[in-house]
Amino acid sequence: MQFVKFSLAIVFMMMLGLTLIAQAAEEKKPEYGWKNEMVGNLNFTQNKFDNWAQGGEDSWSWQLDINAKFENDQEKYNWANTGKFSFGQTQIGDADSRKAADEIKLESVYTYKMNLYINPYIAVTGKTQISKGYQYNDTSKIDISNFLDPGYFTQSAGIGYKPNEIIKTRLGAALKETVADKYPFADDPETAEIEKTRTEVGAESVTDLEYKVSENILFKSKLEMFSTLNAINEVDVNWDNLITAKVSEYINVSFNLNLFYDRDIHKSRQLKQTLAVGLSYSIL
Repeated sequence: MQFVKFSLAIVFMMMLGLTLIAQAAEEKKPEYGWKNEMVGNLNFTQNKFDNWAQGGEDSWSWQLDINAKFENDQEKYNWANTGKFSFGQTQIGDADSRKAADEIKLESVYTYKMNLYINPYIAVTGKTQISKGYQYNDTSKIDISNFLDPGYFTQSAGIGYKPNEIIKTRLGAALKETVADKYPFADDPETAEIEKTRTEVGAESVTDLEYKVSENILFKSKLEMFSTLNAINEVDVNWDNLITAKVSEYINVSFNLNLFYDRDIHKSRQLKQTLAVGLSYSIL
């Protein structure tokens, strides 16, 4: 009788152990499906002077940023779509308000999962601005850009590498198109005709890094490079860096540094930096 009880106890323990193992294996299974995220940031700064002996000019500025990500992760493929919308204005003294930020950027990347790290992909990106851009002098302003003037579009295919959740990179053959209308962003200076489109064939490299420095500090970096492989100094570079610190549930401090170089547009590199404190809200 005791032997029967002991045997039943052993069987029960084995069944319990197998159940726990099965549950643990079930918990470790990756979660497939859509993962959506949309975050909006609104920053506003204002200075007002009234009979201020040390001097100064009234000023204000505001900027709205919306970052969205819609990702469908499945066992055999991953389809990631990202979007960035940024627009802001500033005004100093009695001058008219001017743009401080203006960007629309969309990216779609489809990756076929062959193994854990290295997988083939196809990608499409598009970038432009929302409203007219101006060059200012002492007495007047000259419009120099507009929506889809210029517009940049890139299609690429190649191999992607993702060693961990912090960094991922891809390298492939690419087709880059620059479109314009009124302004000479796509023009070839060596021809008499003013071209409205320019198509370049070459190689593209894109590296994304997302690192959580601490519980409330996040660092994101995206380095995009394109080359027709004609010369080393003709590599187009767009390097966007963002550090965000979460002060409270709805208040963030952010620092953005963007380096841009395209020899067809300007012989020197272009640099933009923004330091902002404002409201942050997760829409999705």
